[in-house]
This record gives sequence, C-alpha cells and structure tokens, in this order.
Amino acid sequence: MTAIPQQLADILRPVKHVLLDFDGPVCSVFAGLPAPEVARRLLEGLLAAGEQAPAGAEEETDPLALLRLVADARPDLTASTDAALAALETEAVRVGRPTPGGESLLRACTRSGRMVSVVSNNASVAIEVYLSEHGLSDYIVGVFGRIRGNPSSMKPSPHLLLEAMKAAQTAPIECIFIGDAARDVEAGHAAGIRTIGYANKPGKDVKLAAAGATLVVDSMNLIAAALQ
Repeated sequence: MTAIPQQLADILRPVKHVLLDFDGPVCSVFAGLPAPEVARRLLEGLLAAGEQAPAGAEEETDPLALLRLVADARPDLTASTDAALAALETEAVRVGRPTPGGESLLRACTRSGRMVSVVSNNASVAIEVYLSEHGLSDYIVGVFGRIRGNPSSMKPSPHLLLEAMKAAQTAPIECIFIGDAARDVEAGHAAGIRTIGYANKPGKDVKLAAAGATLVVDSMNLIAAALQ
C-alpha cells in the first residue's frame, strides 16, 4: 500500500530502532561507477588471475549477483572475489549520489531519540567510508554489511537484521526496516520486522507492495517528517 503521512506517523510512533538499507535509502552506490562496470571489472580480475569464469558470469551486470554466482560455482574463490568487490564498492561510494531525504531521516531519528543501524548487502568497509566522508557516522549505532566471504548472509536472509537487533538489544516489535527491494521486505518478514518500502524507481511500488511491505513511500523526506 502507498503511504500517507498519518499512516507513517502511526507505524513509526512505537519504533525505537530504525534499520536502514544503504543502497537506495541512504545513497545511490553505483550512480558514479555503474553496477555493470563494477561487475565487468570484478570478472576481469578473476580472468586476469587465470581463473575460468563460471557459467553465466559474462552476462551478469549485478556485481552482488556475480559474487553469489562465483560463490556457488567456486567456493574457493569466494573470499578473494568478495575482497575485490569490497574494494570496488569503496571506489563507487566515493562518487555515489546521496539520496534526497536520506540525511534528513538520520537527523530526524537522532532528534527523536531513535537508534539507526545500516543493514546492507554492500560491504561494511564501503558503507563506513561513505558515512565518514559525508559526516554521518555519528548518526549510526551499527553497520551490518554482508559478512566477508559469506554471500549467503545477504538479504533476503534475515541474518544481518537479526544481528543488528541483537547488537542494539531491541525486539522486532520495536523496529522498522526501510529498504528499496523485494528482498528487503522478504528479509524483514523472516526477521519478524515490519518494512517500509522505498520506491525510488517507476514500478517499484507495485513490487514492494506485492512482496508485503507494510507501507510504500516514494520519498525519504516523507519518513523524516513523520519521525518528527
């Protein structure tokens, strides 16, 4: 369902802990260094090391999906591929584009006494570099990126969400997860957390609603205003 301000205010009122996806709600990671280019460079690194590309790798334009593919086909290459991707993600966030309203949401959470954890399939090191360079680190109580060398920790697995709640000592009923993909909603359901879908592209509202998002918004500023 598409959110209206009163609905947002009602669902956010009891929330003590906001769990926030990174690529989308906070910034567009691959706005300056496009995802297909990152995937191409990741694959080139494998080939340069004398490794054979897994089936389907040359057609894959999503670097996170490419990491999963490599991990499934060649578990022995998972750690090195993950490290290479983390370096590329760090390069990408330095030319990424801040999401309108993303910083406002972080400030609103702090002003209203709510904790924020970033929960993302991206590498923690890249997330932390972005937050530091944009002066946002102090608004975050924890960063939970994919576990190095373990792509199965990525959403739609609930693992990272559960770790974020454990670290903050919060229960699902006290939390809300904000993400921009169906896998975020699926991870939220698996962790017992309600999810607000951020539809930042045409057609995403339908996909997020179909996945079971509690509410869907097309602006992070709407959530920031409701938090206040």
